[in-house]
Amino acid sequence: MSASDANSSTKSQASTGGIGIANLPNQLHKIVTKKGTNFSLMVVGESGTGKTTFINTLLTTELIEPLDDANRRKKQLDKTVDINIHKAELEEKMFNVKLNVVDTPGFGDYVDNNDCWLPVVDFIENQYEQYLRQEQQPVRKGVVDMRVHACLYFIRPNGHTLKPLDVRAMKAIGARVNLIPVIAKADTLSPAALRQFKKRVMDVIDAQSIRIYQPPIETEDEHSLQRNKDIISAMPFAIIGSDKEVRTEDGRLVKGRLYPWGVAEVENDQHCDFKKLRSLLIRTHMLDLISTTEEIHYDKYRITQMKTRKFGEPKLKKADNKKFREEEDSLRSRFTEKVKLEENRFRQWEQRLIAERDRLNKDLEQEHNLVKQLESEIEAIANSGSPNGKFFRK
Repeated sequence: MSASDANSSTKSQASTGGIGIANLPNQLHKIVTKKGTNFSLMVVGESGTGKTTFINTLLTTELIEPLDDANRRKKQLDKTVDINIHKAELEEKMFNVKLNVVDTPGFGDYVDNNDCWLPVVDFIENQYEQYLRQEQQPVRKGVVDMRVHACLYFIRPNGHTLKPLDVRAMKAIGARVNLIPVIAKADTLSPAALRQFKKRVMDVIDAQSIRIYQPPIETEDEHSLQRNKDIISAMPFAIIGSDKEVRTEDGRLVKGRLYPWGVAEVENDQHCDFKKLRSLLIRTHMLDLISTTEEIHYDKYRITQMKTRKFGEPKLKKADNKKFREEEDSLRSRFTEKVKLEENRFRQWEQRLIAERDRLNKDLEQEHNLVKQLESEIEAIANSGSPNGKFFRK
């Protein structure tokens, strides 16, 4: 068959429906549906900002058990930031998602909050390190992927702007993971105050060059373009969390909070941005969050480590962890106190030895004088003119 015949045959196949390349998305859909995916979500913020309530509202189940006030105060006495991982498997229309929710109780709850974000940063980098080590193994079946794909940073609705703690923590976290700022308990601010607070927060984010997640702007699809613009304009997301259903004045049963002036609805765009944030995390941009983590944040970490380490060499452990530094300072102070006590005890023992030496020297001198006195008395008796003296002279 000549080249012209082959070209005409290809054109005829394309005109009659093609050779089947268009079915590749269907094949990919079957593979992804069968395999499922992993998604890790981290929540960071001070206690009492509604992180637990938001997660339970987002997943419509009690994944994280809320802490009562007694346990919360007991946790605050520990003065440490913990990392708690809650796992769940979600299924919807034959598609499985293995979800990991990483909670950070103790963050920002103390008078001295310097470096309280270091345990969060260390956890994110440790997951990159574990995945990197698994990639370097000869057999890579059963790879455990706990890399954080999105981090929700809960901002306390103080009505002013970001605190210095928020700025430093968001800078450190945003450089390593997809950071999504969230204004917690938005129902505590009036609509005008909330708009002003959002503007101030974004102004600080821009001025401090804090890196936050930005959905891709797709110009080909008008609907996706408008949706992404709405999501970007809504940042930072103002949310209301509630897992309880209340009845509105018109008789509807909705999730929200009941107040004397009315109901603050969770899934009402007029009241908060909960639906937009849920759409961003699950419905529209979950795959982009996963791919961004893989192609940008993890790849940046991998390149940095491969430039500074040999293949298979373990990562050097940092010694600047606040918890370890406090323990080291405590051990050092206790060691110094013990050394001082031992030095004082040694000085007292030395003084007692010196006093005992002086006493013994004095006693020895007295004995020596007594001996001299006896010798002189004996010599005087020997030199006397008595017959006994002659006897002694012989």
